[in-house]
Amino acid sequence: MERPQTASEPPLIKFRAVSKIYGHGESEVRALNGVDLIIEDGEFVAVMGPSGSGKSTCMNIVGCLDTPSGGNYFFRGVDVGALNRDQRALLRRNYLGFVFQGFNLLKRTTALENVELPLIYRGVPRAERRRRAREALAAVGLADRAEHTASELSGGQQQRVAIARAIASDPAVLLADEPTGNLDSQRSREIMELLKSLNEDHRITVVMVTHEPDMAVYASRAVHFLDGQIASDVDQRRVAPQGT
Repeated sequence: MERPQTASEPPLIKFRAVSKIYGHGESEVRALNGVDLIIEDGEFVAVMGPSGSGKSTCMNIVGCLDTPSGGNYFFRGVDVGALNRDQRALLRRNYLGFVFQGFNLLKRTTALENVELPLIYRGVPRAERRRRAREALAAVGLADRAEHTASELSGGQQQRVAIARAIASDPAVLLADEPTGNLDSQRSREIMELLKSLNEDHRITVVMVTHEPDMAVYASRAVHFLDGQIASDVDQRRVAPQGT
């Protein structure tokens, strides 16, 4: 479903009749089938659906980890399909932050050093990246754990470090792929409250893949995929998260 634009600027993310096909002939799989989708700056969108519905393919295309077979993906008005591999890598590095289910931290490296990693790749000077990494850790409530290695942190704390790493580069959008999948219910709620706070207080756009309805209610909008198409697109701003 396409939502009307509310400003003269192009939307942050726009899919126009996006399709993705894997294989050929009898083995062909149509993961996405003519998807139209708009995500504006400042939204918190939960992308849901059963296995094979197309939700992960959608996330991979948004994250420039895959490309459409047909249609167009626009990022702030730029046709991403027209970019070459290096240009897509620059878009991913400079505008997107990623949070994964498995944290993907260096276990013997401090929280501060883990958060600094993407800033090193961007060539940020040491003093500046240290400052930004400390600010990001403070934003996720781990200022006092900066010098602890990842192996010394709980699962919930490790995911907070991963979120700090994602936001340290000041991304236009935070892409979270099942961010609570490896956490217990209490730690899951804490991470969701953190993502909600980053969205509402810091105006960070969040796009999150999840199969858990009780996590999806923290988002302001839920997009449900089924058989490669959007089955529903629901405004959840009037729905209170369970257990709060």
